Amino acid sequence: MTTDLGFDCSCCGRHHDELPLGYGTFAPAYWHDGLAGKSDSILGDEQCMIDGEHFFIRARLILPTLDAGDDFEWGVWVSLSEPNFARVTELWDKPERVQEAPYFGWLATELPTYEPTTLNLKTNLHSQPVGVRPTVELEPTDHPLAVEQRTGITRARVRTIAELLLHPTQ
Repeated sequence: MTTDLGFDCSCCGRHHDELPLGYGTFAPAYWHDGLAGKSDSILGDEQCMIDGEHFFIRARLILPTLDAGDDFEWGVWVSLSEPNFARVTELWDKPERVQEAPYFGWLATELPTYEPTTLNLKTNLHSQPVGVRPTVELEPTDHPLAVEQRTGITRARVRTIAELLLHPTQ
């Protein structure tokens, strides 16, 4: 049995020493450079507001990995209503936030490798202990991402994702 956690890449032919178990995005899909500097649009590490009327929280969408020791995580953004965003913000540094019911939201990240798009999939955002990003539970539909969240993925699927993201122009 091998303990090598890397993989031989079918795109570049090289051995990569590690198979990444997560990827994330810098901003919600709706953010663009023209919003930077606007007083009603703010992009932070964990929260985002666009035009004072669209509100987003950074979160983790976890896919169980069936034949690896750890789960795979997509770093995503979820759009929340203004009242839910205000509530999340109010409880941001409070331990009791873990007692909150999930917040309904819409996935605001377009993840590669999925057809149809992952934008606007229905979600529930689950608060975690202070210092830990919330987790995303997708509505149980037949969308490939929702199916993978329910049933899990294999190391081979993680490799396919890695090859696409490590070599996007090939």
